[in-house]
Amino acid sequence: MNRLRHILVIEDCDEDFETVLDAAERTSVENEIRRAISGDECLKLLQESSQNKNTSPALVLLDLNMPKGDGRNALQQIKRDDLFCGLPVVVLSTSDNPLDLEFCYKNGANAYHVKPVNHGDHLRVLEQIFGYWLSSVILSN
Repeated sequence: MNRLRHILVIEDCDEDFETVLDAAERTSVENEIRRAISGDECLKLLQESSQNKNTSPALVLLDLNMPKGDGRNALQQIKRDDLFCGLPVVVLSTSDNPLDLEFCYKNGANAYHVKPVNHGDHLRVLEQIFGYWLSSVILSN
């Protein structure tokens, strides 16, 4: 059962982040949603939370293509860190390149979704992600 830890969303696009918030509201997500706009900022937030284990996220939603440290580097660093390697990381990317998919799974991504361009489709994908990871799955403490 989810203990209402926050959800960390790494997304540099304001519109896509607003879609995340819309999906969270529509699926009655009670978790706080925190945002990083780059892979580097994500890693900084996680390192800050390593001071206090109770603040580690329940779930990480990760975009791949961002400035200032992309999602690929962030994924590698998260999965190499003993404190965070167990965090579920769900990749949301506009890339359907098989090399990106292979890279992410080889580096420990728990799921990979191609981010739909259409707002309604994007919203539905996020609702499914929240339903699965926050309702169906038992997350570690």
